[in-house]
Amino acid sequence: MHLSSFYPVIATEHLRASQDFYTRLFGFETVFEADWYVSLKRPGDPTYELALLDPTHPTIPDGYRRPIQGLLLNFEVADVDAEWQRLVVEQGLDPKLAIRSEDFGQRHFIVADPGGVLIDVITEIPPTPEYAQGFTETATQ
Repeated sequence: MHLSSFYPVIATEHLRASQDFYTRLFGFETVFEADWYVSLKRPGDPTYELALLDPTHPTIPDGYRRPIQGLLLNFEVADVDAEWQRLVVEQGLDPKLAIRSEDFGQRHFIVADPGGVLIDVITEIPPTPEYAQGFTETATQ
């Protein structure tokens, strides 16, 4: 299979608030907007895409028309402490997990978007020896 694009589509009852959240706080730009769907793109190299969808829209098959649950989006950044300062201290987002360093090789914190999607903001750090052995050779290159 040759992919030309791949991106998550979040079914949310908070379409406009989520659109504002991702554009204002995470640098996405709106590239398409309808009353039931918003397509977002974050410019750069590479570009990143994300879409938001009204969960009641008839393009979603019967039995699946409900808001997303249990989704965690990882945003890997160069300086997680600076993002903590910007998003939690300055912008007032409620941390669902306070900033901390993990033995498995991450310094991170978690906030949530308006629909409850968890946003894990991460900077990779060296893992402890116990976890380092779990990484494949290609993962460390």
